[in-house]
Amino acid sequence: MLRYFNNPLEFIGIFVAFLIAITVHEVSHGIVADRLGDPTARVMGRLTFNPLAHLDLVGTLMILFAPFGWAKPVPFDPFNLKNPKRDAALISIAGPAANLVTAGIAALVIRLIPSIGILSLLTFLLSYIIVLNVNLSIFNLIPIFPLDGFHIVEGLLPEDAARQWHQLQSLGFIMIFVLVFPLFGSSPVLSLIQPMINLILNLLLPHTLII
Repeated sequence: MLRYFNNPLEFIGIFVAFLIAITVHEVSHGIVADRLGDPTARVMGRLTFNPLAHLDLVGTLMILFAPFGWAKPVPFDPFNLKNPKRDAALISIAGPAANLVTAGIAALVIRLIPSIGILSLLTFLLSYIIVLNVNLSIFNLIPIFPLDGFHIVEGLLPEDAARQWHQLQSLGFIMIFVLVFPLFGSSPVLSLIQPMINLILNLLLPHTLII
């Protein structure tokens, strides 16, 4: 937290990029669910790019301390879906996919604008948009409940295996704390996904802008 106060511009960049990343992620879940026949997100006012509709108080405050955070998940009702198992996987993958597309668009814009004057601030912000969107996308592909990867794997499994996999969601939060958060010095899961994150960032960010 202290480094943000020492560098307020960095904090602003991270916070704005966080708002963009979570909003794109959650709206994409809701849009795909709506297209597949479930209007829950639309009825609840979650198909909006206003970040206030998606902010979770605790998840937002964590940006001040971690930095990581989360948004309010967009709900969907599987009973409104024609093929609940398959459609839930499509809804789940929409968020990470949208984050990668957002990062790609930001990378394209960086390459089209000169890093001079006021435009250097835009380049600075776009860099954080790329970093946070890539991290959010890949992190959410981890197959642990309640992350999107859990539902994606469930949608790909045969019916019997999917039912057994679904029962693992009761262990999800325990697995998150044990395997993801570095409570005991290092995180085995983050160690596995970090090379993929770095690879994508190296492709999207000009080397002079890697942060």
